[in-house]
Amino acid sequence: MPEGHTIHRLAAALDELYGGQSLRVCSPQGRFADGASRLDGQVLLGSQAHGKHLFLPFGPRADMSLDDASVTWLRIHLGLYGAWTFDGDREFTAPHAIGAPRRRVGERGEHALKGGGGSALSGLNGGSLEPGHQGAGAHGPAPEEWEPPEPRGAVRLRLLGEHGVADLTGPAACELLDAEGVATVRRRLGPDPLRADADVEAFVAKARSRRKSIGELLMDQAVISGAGNIYRAETLFRVGVSPFQAGNRISQERLRAIWEDLRPLMEYGVATGFITTVDLDDVPDPLPPHDPEAGRWYVYHRTGRPCLRCGTPVAEREVASRRLFWCPTCQAR
Repeated sequence: MPEGHTIHRLAAALDELYGGQSLRVCSPQGRFADGASRLDGQVLLGSQAHGKHLFLPFGPRADMSLDDASVTWLRIHLGLYGAWTFDGDREFTAPHAIGAPRRRVGERGEHALKGGGGSALSGLNGGSLEPGHQGAGAHGPAPEEWEPPEPRGAVRLRLLGEHGVADLTGPAACELLDAEGVATVRRRLGPDPLRADADVEAFVAKARSRRKSIGELLMDQAVISGAGNIYRAETLFRVGVSPFQAGNRISQERLRAIWEDLRPLMEYGVATGFITTVDLDDVPDPLPPHDPEAGRWYVYHRTGRPCLRCGTPVAEREVASRRLFWCPTCQAR
């Protein structure tokens, strides 16, 4: 499942690509036909992310306040299989795709559209980032020559603007809400470290009130929103906290340290579309030939390999149906 930085990255891309535009909206698959018809011709007023939830407000005019009762909100949760794919003319600046499980662990899955005008997201403009993929350039079709492609697969929702199209497939949730409905969803969520209105003390209080292990709590979206399996493993290692320590037995100071470490890691993910957590001083030189993850992650997917700080073999255990990784020495308490 995409981690929270991906949803914030997606929100920024959709806002840049379509914000302030009146969009053609349809549901080629048909499962969201009624909702799409309500949004068709409406203006996208912006975009918001909270954890793994994307909220897109639509209204009849571009100058509307989000507090206006006539604003309709589209809520999307990608879940395990959801993804957005993009296509457009040479004026359209977009990644090829955001979301959906990658074929390889940690694979970014984002690159600039072939012939597109770069990317709506920093980290994807300029040259090719992945072998075989063309970066920014003016080699795509001119606006008057481009035609929206036929939907590929079961497209739940299609957004069509002046220069490009965005197709949504396989989401866990795709629904229309009013402002109160959005507020109800957000009340169920814990604070999101990537949001300006996030309250670290709310996270501390939630974690301190529970007997579950901190390794479980960091994956509980009601405690903290947006962190996933990679961030959970890496930030606990970086702060030196055992993933099996109960939340109510961890000091407020250590919980704040977890938050303060997690936030810049996730901000880097938003900026680049890439999760990298190893400090430069800890990157092995040269990289071990059979341990490529040592240049990106301390413990995630490095079972049995030496800890980058103490040399102890990295351990793994299944917790709540997810693989958890940690260093038994560096995270002894």
